[in-house]
Amino acid sequence: MTESAYLYMAKPRITVLGVQPGHPPFRIVEIDGEVVGKAKTVTDVLDAAAMAGITVHDLDDPDAVRWVGGDKFTWRTGTEPFPERKQERLVDPAQGPLADPGNATG
Repeated sequence: MTESAYLYMAKPRITVLGVQPGHPPFRIVEIDGEVVGKAKTVTDVLDAAAMAGITVHDLDDPDAVRWVGGDKFTWRTGTEPFPERKQERLVDPAQGPLADPGNATG
């Protein structure tokens, strides 16, 4: 008895490897099996593809991009802290509370 079903393994030209620790964290990008650089964002992956003459229409297409150790949204290892954010202040120590928080001029 023969089975008509088979397992299809995509062989995309672009491979994005797992997140590497750094400041900021980054992922190694390979095109056609050669390391072409580091990516800190999805835009960096698209730029590397464009430099190699590859147009990527769908980053989720396994025939286009292979994501190792995460997906297009994975850019942190989970061990580093989130970047510091500036806190918006509603109280100016010199002037006291603002009359209208939506009006920055007070």
